Formats: sequence, structure tokens, C-alpha cells
Amino acid sequence: MGDIDNIHLGETAMRKSTCYRSFRDGLCQFLTPQVWKQAHQAWRPKCSPSRWRLKPLLWVLLSMAWCCGDSQQERFATARAVYVAAHPHETRPGDSLAGFLQALLKLPMPVLRALLAGVREQIGVQFVDSLRINGLLPIACDGTRLACPRSQELQRRLGGACKPGSAPMIYLTALVLLPLGLPWSWRFGKGSANELDHLRRLLPTLPERSLLVADAAYLGYELYEAIVRAQASFLVRMSSRAYLYTTQQVRLDRFREGLVYYWPKDMRDQGKPPLKARLLRIRGQKSDGGYKADVWLLTNVLDRGQLSRKSAAQIYRWRWRNEGLFRDYKCMMKKTKLYSRTLALVHREAEGSLLALQLLLAMAAQAQSRGNQVVVISDSPRRALLRIRGDHAALLRSLGPRQFETYKRMLAAVRGQTCACGAVKIRQEWPRQRNHKPPKPPNLRLLTVELKRKMAKAAKAA
Repeated sequence: MGDIDNIHLGETAMRKSTCYRSFRDGLCQFLTPQVWKQAHQAWRPKCSPSRWRLKPLLWVLLSMAWCCGDSQQERFATARAVYVAAHPHETRPGDSLAGFLQALLKLPMPVLRALLAGVREQIGVQFVDSLRINGLLPIACDGTRLACPRSQELQRRLGGACKPGSAPMIYLTALVLLPLGLPWSWRFGKGSANELDHLRRLLPTLPERSLLVADAAYLGYELYEAIVRAQASFLVRMSSRAYLYTTQQVRLDRFREGLVYYWPKDMRDQGKPPLKARLLRIRGQKSDGGYKADVWLLTNVLDRGQLSRKSAAQIYRWRWRNEGLFRDYKCMMKKTKLYSRTLALVHREAEGSLLALQLLLAMAAQAQSRGNQVVVISDSPRRALLRIRGDHAALLRSLGPRQFETYKRMLAAVRGQTCACGAVKIRQEWPRQRNHKPPKPPNLRLLTVELKRKMAKAAKAA
């Protein structure tokens, strides 16, 4: 915990190998008995317990995201065998994927949310204090879309995303601890969901004195007002859509840093006061093709000693860890497209797989003391996943003869299946992506006498 230089020390050491804990020890560090107790308290089965109880159901759901396999059936066979090997003295779960999906379908979502809240609490105890910069905890927010199968139910209930002809999609908005790149909380919605509304709903999960870091898409008076009410701060990139007011005339080409007022017209008409903030200009770095575009950042942290322009620039560069998280989730965990074909199973698969990624990154990270400072060092996600799969292979070798034969029969049955497709597949035209254009500078306007009078009236009313 400290200034930006101490956090940067932890960032440079992130690529080094850490003291790796075993799969079961690392998992039990975050899935503690208290966390399991919270999940069991939220679980109230309506009928008598089946072979799929809560613990094996969630264990297999998480392990399916970590295991290797080209299909959902192959991953299920490996995940079930790993659970049986890790819990030899407990009741064995069912051995069919259909039974597992039926049990997962009956799992209430409050059980998963209780488990997520417990894991988030354990992560906060271990990492939050060590990631603070002058008392502020940088947390990035961004969103992405996940494709789903083109089943009739998903096409009817989810529909397409913004582009015509696209597959059914769900929208994921995630909060990520910086600079560690560890997911903190998230929310799912339809492919056409509003990410600003997702962020407002995620505000109650923020730790104390958080600094929300976001790109130019997160622009809105009501959003910033909600962040301030949540006793948090924001650091958001500005674009030409933003109109900011200054008390003195300034030249845009010579602007470096200064106080501005964000006061949209509809908020002025409602009599709401302006938001006082600092506007920071970060010069674009030199690259092979010339200089990159300047980055304009707006923050409500008015104290330069608490958040300097140099610290703000470094924190915003860390925001790309959020993009790296989505890359790991889609490519490394193979979640570019989900498997489930019903909406209820899509939600449970997405929640379980993202929880698996959160536990994977948390198990790969650790906090170390260096003098008077605490530095968080993290291993690469790919290396951590390979180590977990190595532990899975060791557990599979510890299976008894009968259970190992059952596992081999399940794999042989899955790999020997042939695709029986009766209908002719139709090639669909996929929507094209547009070239990215960097945001333009915000518009700075001078406060007129009339606007100053309205500002004084709104401040007096507030």
C-alpha cells in the first residue's frame, strides 16, 4: 500500500514465477468453510437431495472451466473424475451430463451469488489494502459480448445484438482490480444491455474509497452522481461528446490540467448543480507510426497530492488489464461461445466459468512483504492454468481401478460419438467490424453570466 511507484514495483515482478500452492490448497484458501456455509444457507432444495448435492455440483461446474476437452461432454467426464479422486470418501455424483445439467438447472441463482460474495470477501481481505494508491483503490470497468448457440429459445429471448444477423449474445460488464487484473464483481444481461446501467447496479459491491477507471463510453451526469453517492471516485476518458465549462478562457492546444464543470443542459433544466472535476491531458506516446492520440481524463479527485497527473496516466494504462481479462476468458478458457442452449443454463454456465477464472487468477497471486511495503505478485494466467491441469492429471492417476475404468469408458463414449445432423446447415453472413477511431478532445466552453447565476441558484438549492 502506498504511492504509484510501489505498485509499479509489484507490476514489474508479476511475470516472475510465484510460490505455487497446490490446486486443493489454493482453492480451499478462497472457498473456505464459511463461504460454503453461506452457499448452503441460500440453498433450499424443494425435494429430497439427489446424487448431485451442492458441493459436487459447484466443484464440477468450476472444474469444467479448467479442464481440457473439445466438447462439453468430455470436460464433464474429466471434471467428475477429478472430483471423485479429490473426495474419495464422499458420495459419488451422477455420471451423466444430462443429469448434471438438470441438477444445475434446479440450482437457484441466489446460491451462486452467495458463493460469489463469499469469494469476493476473501479476495478483499488478501489483496485490497496492498493495491491502494494514496488511499484509493483503482478498479477498472468495461464490458464485452459472449456469443450463444442459435437455439430457438435463445433467439426468442435474447435476440440479436446491435448488429443485424448476429447470433444471440449476452453482455458481460466486469469490475477488475488494478493493476492485478483480478475480476472483482460482474453482471450479465442481454446482448443489447446498457453497460452504464450495469455499472450503477455494481456500485454497491465496491470497496471503500474506490477509484473507478473507464473509457469514453461511460459518460453521463447521473452515472457520476451515483458514483459520488457511493462514496467512490472516478477517472474516465473524455471524448468530443462531452461539453465541459471553465471559469476562464483557455486554449485547448495548451491545456494541461485544470478545474472544469460538467453540466449537461438537461441537468441544468432540472435545477441540478454542476459536477466540479479536474480535467487532465495525457500526451500521446511516440510509436512507429508517429504520436498516438492524446488522452483526456476527467476525475472528481481534486487534490493533486492524492492523484497526480503521472499517477492518473499510469492507472489509466493499467485499464488494459480489463481487456486482457476478457482475452483470457474467451481464448484461454475457451468461452468465446457458450455451450448451453437454454437461458437458465446460459446464466449458470457464464457465472460459474467467470468464477473459475476469478479463482484461477486469485490462486496465481500472492501478497509479499518488502520492507515496509506490501507488494502483490502474480503469475501468468496461462502458467497457473497449466499447473491446475497438472494437478488434475495427478488426481486422475490416484483413482481406483474401477473408477478409472469408468472414466475411460465415459471418455471413449464421448469421443466415439458422431454428429447426427438431419438438417442442412445454412451459411450465414457475419456482420463486419468497423475500424476503431480514437476519441476526440472534449469541448471546453466558457461559463456565461447566466450560467453562473444558475450555478449559484442550484448550489443554494442543493
